[in-house]
Amino acid sequence: MTLDPNPDVCVVVPVFDECSTIERTVTDLRRFFAHVVCVDDGSRDGSGRLARAAGATVVTHPVNLGQGAALQTGFDYVVRRTSAAFAVTFDADGQHLVSDAARMVERARDERLDVVLASRFAGTTEAMPRSREAVLRAGVVFTRWTSGLPVTDAHNGLRVLSRQALTSIRLQLPRMAYASELTDAILPAGLRWAEMPTTVLYTDYSRAKGQRNSNSVNILFDLALRRLRTVR
Repeated sequence: MTLDPNPDVCVVVPVFDECSTIERTVTDLRRFFAHVVCVDDGSRDGSGRLARAAGATVVTHPVNLGQGAALQTGFDYVVRRTSAAFAVTFDADGQHLVSDAARMVERARDERLDVVLASRFAGTTEAMPRSREAVLRAGVVFTRWTSGLPVTDAHNGLRVLSRQALTSIRLQLPRMAYASELTDAILPAGLRWAEMPTTVLYTDYSRAKGQRNSNSVNILFDLALRRLRTVR
């Protein structure tokens, strides 16, 4: 392992009250990626301080704005403050494998892709609730319809974006429906993309955070609202 692994990659981690997982997440990421940027989205539990102590750069929102807004702040940071060729989006709750992220970056480089999307349905899941699966599969149908992309997983927080993708995509939905907003922008922007099988780990903690079923309902609500705005 080099002293500066993957120097052309910046990992963006949205963080909201993740004090029990953020140190481990940052530490694991930095074994593969030297540059980790945590966007502290109004945390009240000291998550930002813990992320910084683990070696991440921390950008702070004074109030909670939602995951889409946190990622856009991270994208802006990567474009304006770094020379990174790629950004990786990675959740803070321990659901992703860093090795999956590394494989996705390698494929993006080798095949000169602008977007690599992770898919739990093409890969594997552990302890996934059936109700969660049903809502996510409904999101896949919606995303295929609106974006024209034959994706198998529409709301996976792990993805790789090239610098061109970062400058071509602007997230405006603050909450979880940003994921469909992102995929909808791929074809119009002429971005080269692929999907890769990955693993998602469901734990009691992760289900209490972004993977809870109430959040799935919020995704569908945001998608419906966005569709209405588009029609108008």
